[in-house]
Amino acid sequence: MVEKPRIGVYVCHCGLNIAGVVNVKEVAEYAKGLPGVVIARDHRYACSDPGQEMIRKDITDYGLNRVIVAACSPRMHEPTFRKVLEDAGLNSYLFEMVNIREQCSWVHMNEPNQATEKAKDLVRMAVVRAQLLEPLEVKEVKALKSVLVIGGGVAGINAALDLAEMGFKTYVFERSESIGGHMAQLDKTFPTMDCSICILGPKMVEVSRHPNIEIISYADLLSVEGFVGNFKARIRKNPRYVVAENCTGCGECLDVCPIEIPNEWDRNMGVRKAISVPFPQAVPLVFTINMDHCIECYKCIDACGALQAINFAQKPEEIELEVGAIIVAIGHELYDPSQLGEYGYGVYANVITSLELERLINAAGPTGGKVFRASDGREPHRIGFIQCVGSRDKRTGQIYCSNTCCENAIKLAVQIKEKHPECEIYIFYTDIRAFGRGFEELYRKARELWVNFIRGIPAEVIEDPETKNLIVRAEDTFLGEMVEIDVDLIVLSVGMVPPKTLEELSRILHIPRGPDGFFLEAHPKLRPVDTHTAGIFLAGTSQGPKNIHDSVAQAKAAAASAAALLSKGRIRVESIIASVNQDLCLGCGLCGEVCPYGAMKVENKKSSILEALCRGCGVCASACPEKAISMMHFTDKQVLVQVASAFQG
Repeated sequence: MVEKPRIGVYVCHCGLNIAGVVNVKEVAEYAKGLPGVVIARDHRYACSDPGQEMIRKDITDYGLNRVIVAACSPRMHEPTFRKVLEDAGLNSYLFEMVNIREQCSWVHMNEPNQATEKAKDLVRMAVVRAQLLEPLEVKEVKALKSVLVIGGGVAGINAALDLAEMGFKTYVFERSESIGGHMAQLDKTFPTMDCSICILGPKMVEVSRHPNIEIISYADLLSVEGFVGNFKARIRKNPRYVVAENCTGCGECLDVCPIEIPNEWDRNMGVRKAISVPFPQAVPLVFTINMDHCIECYKCIDACGALQAINFAQKPEEIELEVGAIIVAIGHELYDPSQLGEYGYGVYANVITSLELERLINAAGPTGGKVFRASDGREPHRIGFIQCVGSRDKRTGQIYCSNTCCENAIKLAVQIKEKHPECEIYIFYTDIRAFGRGFEELYRKARELWVNFIRGIPAEVIEDPETKNLIVRAEDTFLGEMVEIDVDLIVLSVGMVPPKTLEELSRILHIPRGPDGFFLEAHPKLRPVDTHTAGIFLAGTSQGPKNIHDSVAQAKAAAASAAALLSKGRIRVESIIASVNQDLCLGCGLCGEVCPYGAMKVENKKSSILEALCRGCGVCASACPEKAISMMHFTDKQVLVQVASAFQG
């Protein structure tokens, strides 16, 4: 026997967000006369404790079996009111939320009468739909208490350590030879001017020694299958031609290797041997042979001796990991300024990037911490920094601010000034964005050291063919005049861009990217580390440009979110999913082709739903040529009665 609908309607004032435009009391009074409505009320803040208690009490007192709340966006408070129904002993899917804030008061602020009438229409449509709602079964899946952290930079390192300390088995996957990421390349960090590797190095070692952490470096992620709580990641470990278990990192092989190649870690300004580690503090401290340059003289084998760590026959190895959650912390890349011809990068030897200057200043860098010009090897006495290279620029497509460039340029300028007070430094900028604790103080310190700030981005940089000096032409917008400044060295503050691997990883993990190319979070305010794929979280600059402080904070938030998800051993999954009528299905597979979450599979010429993967988007149902797929909680009948009701006002 079908239960007769007994509907309660609750219209929220939301302070003046709604009631400032919509006549809330009139809407509630209107709802009382709709078929099936037993009680209708208005409340100043329906989401507050008194508002929720009112709904709970009415469910009991009036025997309500359907509840409608007309308030704000379902993205904000639908879970809140579903929980109210659960607490009152009612199936949480017998709930309908009407958005009369974004769809009425906020878009018709100067039309209160029309906004009120539209709110009535939306409530009426919700009432007819609510009569057809059916209870859905709440489902749970078993969750593995292990996590894969993709990326071994500062964000991945902190996320892994937090998870490991909470008792979760954690795998740190890193494509390069060592963990550490961009932070390991820096000399000092702003605004405190701490030694970067002095901060990060102990963390890297802690990761390598923690009993709950396994580092998988110099590898490629091939695929990820499964669903929240039960992911399977397939990884290919690339051959180092050095047996990791036997290598002690002693460096005897390094001393005898006759081949020198450009060192990517030093931005190709220095050299490394064909067998080497990228930097002395590398973790794991295991040497790697670059077979593209190795001449197989076998001197490394002789030097290794009894350890027998060298193995030229080593092959790629594929492994499979089973984890409950994934944290994506693959970081960023730096914009290639050679695409902007006006600055002469790649043409003029004395035009370098900010990271190249970092490596020159670093005592472990190619010059032992001394800044030299590439053209003649002399120290520069006049240095110009150009900001926003590859950021805030419509030509490059990177219209966003890269967040760290201003502070980083100021930091580098202060470092140079403290060592060489006589050096003249000019920073050409759009706006100085030095917000945050300690950043304004660092900016003021640079001013006190007589660093010159010129508001105006240079139009061009021209090289003097004889001296190899550089003439910078820019408009000083404060003075309202053109300036020409002769400098020895130009440093381009290049912005952050998504790494080349991000697009492929987006496909593998079924997580979308934003307009800026970085990974897109589920909600910018309420779910800043979640993705639209349950069980996958974001940390660090893979989600967008940010500094070390914010990257670490987000990493810790991602670790806490993953731990909260997996801690109980079981996870509740969404019940609003697709359903396949096997009698109608022809097994054409079109649903699987269009599903953005990989939730559809075809077996024995019939489609079926991987329920834990389905996000209820409805794309499969709209694409099915046989109408064999329907959406639970959004059936054709439920939607069509709403549409019909829209024209009955």
